Amino acid sequence: MVKIPETVKLGKHVVIEDGVSIGENVVIGHHSVILQGTKIKNNVTIGNQCVIGIQPAANMRMREHSQINNELVIAEGAKVGNFVSIYTGSKIGKNVFIGDHASIRENVLIDESSVIGRAAIVELNTEIGKNCTIQTLAYITGDTTIEDDVFIGPCVSMSNDKYMGAQSYSLKGPYIKKGAKIGNNASLLPSTIIGANSIVGAGAVVTKHVDDNVVVAGVPAVRINS
Repeated sequence: MVKIPETVKLGKHVVIEDGVSIGENVVIGHHSVILQGTKIKNNVTIGNQCVIGIQPAANMRMREHSQINNELVIAEGAKVGNFVSIYTGSKIGKNVFIGDHASIRENVLIDESSVIGRAAIVELNTEIGKNCTIQTLAYITGDTTIEDDVFIGPCVSMSNDKYMGAQSYSLKGPYIKKGAKIGNNASLLPSTIIGANSIVGAGAVVTKHVDDNVVVAGVPAVRINS
């Protein structure tokens, strides 16, 4: 049996599996499912029809999973919207906000006070720093690193497979340094580095590394300031 504090508010038809830990003043919306191994800290809000603590699955054409910690932690003050899916082995930091319909895969770290927008996707083995903003419908590919204070605009897309499955390749997403800003609909190719405090213009296609403190735009993206 799961011990549920008296201060917790549960909606209708909520499912909570054995092995779940729930703190004080937690709110869980209607029809949400909290799976084994999930730890929900104090003052967390989870919306309606969410699935929290999903075990990853794969077939023979997908890469094998590395060792996954079968524990999902949602830290104090986090807010999770409606229809959100979050996989096990991840950590959601303090006061993080996750918008409706977002998907957070396994082995993901989202550090405190970051925002994941509506229907954004964060793939496996990704780290997102503090005070980041990932806007609506952004696609954060697997194996990506995003440092603190980064802004990712709506519908930004990233990739981590240089050969698109045609040959063996060590998957590596972009590395986005502190304070960088990526405009809406920009595309970042595998292993690209976006320098600290740099700006990538809307619709740009980044094919190579971007230095610190510069502005790039275009297809392919080129530097447009001195």
